[in-house]
Parts: sequence; C-alpha cells; structure tokens
Amino acid sequence: MTPIRVVLSVLLLVLMQSGALCARRFRGGRNPQPRRSPPPPTYRADRGDTTESFPLDFTAVEDNMDNFMTQVKNLAQSLYPCSAQKLDYDMRLNFLENTSVTCNDGSPAGYYLKESRGSRRWLIFLEGGWYCFNKENCDSRYETMRRLMSSSKWPQTKTGTGILSPLPEENPHWWNANMWHLKCYVCCAGLSHIAPVMFGAAPQPKQSGYAFMGSLIIQEVVKDLLKKGLDNAKVLLLAGSSAGGTGVLLNVDHVAELLEGLGHTGIQVRGLSDSGWFLDNKQYHCTDCVDTASCAPTDTIKRGIKYWGGVVPERCKQAHEGEEWNCFFGYRVFPSIKSPVFVVQWLFDEAQLTVDNIQLTGQPVQEGQWRYIQNLGIELRNTLKDVPAMFAPACLSHEVITRNYWIDVQVKGTSLPRALHCWDRSLHDNRNNKAPPKACPVHLIDSCPWPHCNPTCPTIRDQFTGQEMNVIQFLMHMGFDVQKMAQQQGMDPSKLLGMLSSGS
Repeated sequence: MTPIRVVLSVLLLVLMQSGALCARRFRGGRNPQPRRSPPPPTYRADRGDTTESFPLDFTAVEDNMDNFMTQVKNLAQSLYPCSAQKLDYDMRLNFLENTSVTCNDGSPAGYYLKESRGSRRWLIFLEGGWYCFNKENCDSRYETMRRLMSSSKWPQTKTGTGILSPLPEENPHWWNANMWHLKCYVCCAGLSHIAPVMFGAAPQPKQSGYAFMGSLIIQEVVKDLLKKGLDNAKVLLLAGSSAGGTGVLLNVDHVAELLEGLGHTGIQVRGLSDSGWFLDNKQYHCTDCVDTASCAPTDTIKRGIKYWGGVVPERCKQAHEGEEWNCFFGYRVFPSIKSPVFVVQWLFDEAQLTVDNIQLTGQPVQEGQWRYIQNLGIELRNTLKDVPAMFAPACLSHEVITRNYWIDVQVKGTSLPRALHCWDRSLHDNRNNKAPPKACPVHLIDSCPWPHCNPTCPTIRDQFTGQEMNVIQFLMHMGFDVQKMAQQQGMDPSKLLGMLSSGS
C-alpha cells in the first residue's frame, strides 16, 4: 500500500473512532437519566443480513482525491449524525410520480423522505388524524383540518421525533439509521383514527367532491421508493399511529404481496401498529350518529365504507363476507395477517374513550363511568392475549411511537424501544414465524386496573392549572373514592394509596 493510502486508511479509522466517541457524548442529550447504550455497530462486507458494509474504492485514489473524499464524507454522514456540524436531519417533501393518485381534494399526493446511505432497512410511517363519513362532515373536516385532506400547504420539510428521530436520546437503537433507513409520512388521503377514510381506492366522485385513495397512495409510494433504493432493502417496516396504526393492519400484507409481485422477494415486510387497535364497543351513552364526535365506531364504518370505497384485506373479507366493516377492528383483522406485526396500544386509549362517549373533562366521573373505563382495560387485555408481540401500558393516552417520551414508558421493566429491538432481531433468521423466541420480552401488558397505575405513564396535567399530577392526584381529581375502592378490594386505604403510588 502506498504512503498516501496508509495515511487515508488511518484517517478513515480515526474518523470511525471519533464518530463513536462523538455518538457516546451525544447520547447524553437532553435527558440526564443514565441509559444503557446499544452495542456499537460493526461493519463487515461478508454478512449483509446482519451488518451493513460501507465499501470505499481506493483504486487510483492519488489521481482522484476529490472522489475519494466524497466517499469518506458519505461514510461519515451514514455512520454518525454528529460526524459533521451541519447534517440535515429533516425529511423532505416528495410528490408521487403518478399524478392520477391524489389527496382528498385532488391536490398531489406525496410523502416526506430522509435517506441514510448504506442502510438496507427502511421505515414507512403512516400518519394519523380524524375522520369523516359523509359530505357534510368531510366539508367541515376540510375547513378545520385541511392538511389531512390536501397537500396545498404542506411545508417542504418535517423533523422526525420518536422512532423517526435521528437523535440517540430519542431513538436509542435506530438513531444512526443502521436499522430504519427511511422516514416517510404518507398523508392527505383523509386519515382517521378509525382509518377507513385513508384506505379507499376511489377517485373523486362528482357527488362528494372528494377522493379516498389512501390504499393507492401507499402502493405508489412503495413503487416510487423502489427507484430510490428500496429495491436493495432487507427489511421494510410499515409503521403508523392512530389511523395509521389501523392502516398498518389493513395494508401490511398488501405491501408484502406488492413487493413479491414486482419480484422483490428478498425484502422482509413487517408492521408496527400504534394506537390503532380499536374495539367495536357499545357506547357508554348511546347517541344519534350525527357527526364524528357522536358516532360509535361501528356506525361510522358502516355508514362510510361505501362512501370511501373502503379496501380491506382479502382474507379478512372472506372471513367477514357481507360485513367487511369488521376488518377495521384490530382483533378481527389480526388473525388473517401473515406478516409479523408488533402492536402498541394504551389500555385506556383516549380516542377509544372519546368515541365511547366517556368524556374526561376534569369533572368527577360517575361510578358507572369508572366501571366502564376499568372494563375497557379488561376487554383490551382479552383481545391482545393471542398477539405474540405487543406492548400495552395501563395509561390514559393516545399514540406513542413518534413522541419524544416513547423511550421512558415501561411495562414489566422493559421499554418499548427495547422490546421492538428484541422483536426485530428475533425475526432476522425466522422470517416465516410471527412468534419471537421465548427469551425475548415482547408480550408486555400491564395487569394493574386503573388509568395511570403504571408509574412510567406520560405526565398528566390539570387542564385548568397546567400543573402536573401524580396518579393519586389524577384519580382523586377525577372523583376516585380511595376509601370506597379500598373497601371493595378488602384492603386498608393507606395500603391502596401505597400500591397506586408504586404502580403495583
């Protein structure tokens, strides 16, 4: 090796070592809590299935220094987000090449993309939102939440948070993009927290003026990304929150089948559904279905499925022939899903309680409401018991994987990022089995019976004063009678308070 090659090789090794040191410093970040750092990445060219390689071409480097330095710069940017002072962490707006697939209002459909050179792992994220099921409430939605129905005022960039973040303190396992290559929002198809508006395949009918083409948008995004490196991927994670979480359940197999049909059989497609596991409950107080706030989930879907031109997986459709609306509920569609899916669901989901007409507005709740809330937790546990990979904290909240606190919530001592990492690694050599190894802590569900009995739940604030509340303050604020509840449980009130404080 010539002297200049020796110097450049040493430079490269120093760059990688200093990048690792920089990453360790960066991990301290905004949160001073000590965290167990993930093992340092290894880079080998012989095992593409478990590691990533970053080949450099030393050929004729003396005659082409600019080209070599460009390769070094690309390597540095792929390895560590702090290897340069001005790295761009933002996702950038791209519009679909197929202009016939549009948002609700006919504006161009698109997505936000952040590429990380060298990684063979991609993530597509489906954003959540609200819903509408007829022309009147879709018109209202268009006036109040236009960004979910139109791309006309989308910004040119978005900054990812949670699992989409490039920052190690927010995303400890995948911050350097060795795991998830792509951050991508699929928007504007009329997303809903019950999801059917998004997953239609209907152009704009004259009578409604709106197109519901979410299923087609997902297909076209995948086709576009194949031209941008997805064709070389090992893993594609289809993730989503709220409406997007339901969208994952409805579309993960379809994406796998699309890639297989296009000849990309080597790409492992997986799903991550966050806060999209809704139940078709009977409402606490039944009301007339006149708008999106008053309708029960089943009423919304039954009324809207024809209006949307809703698309459901074929296997679920066959299982519920004539009642395809069932497929919009996680526990009904999950048994028909072939792809591995990790389910994240709060046991006391705020959106579920809203559509069930339980209004937690700061006023003391009635005893019947408390029973309803506790029964909701029990029902969710029952529907999740046969899901092999899931994370279900006993918290009152909605959505988590894109929150910056997603690393702090734990179930049985295991955080969500750790559970996802374990699940992901367990699937590398086990493509055709949805169940991870027994040693992998991924079937995680709280057993305590009240909202926020888990001490790692997100912070609750008094909606009037803005002050933080602990679990006891929250329960008392909502009218929780410690004395009466302790009597029902056959224990001393002070013991019950101690159990609530500790999360047991």
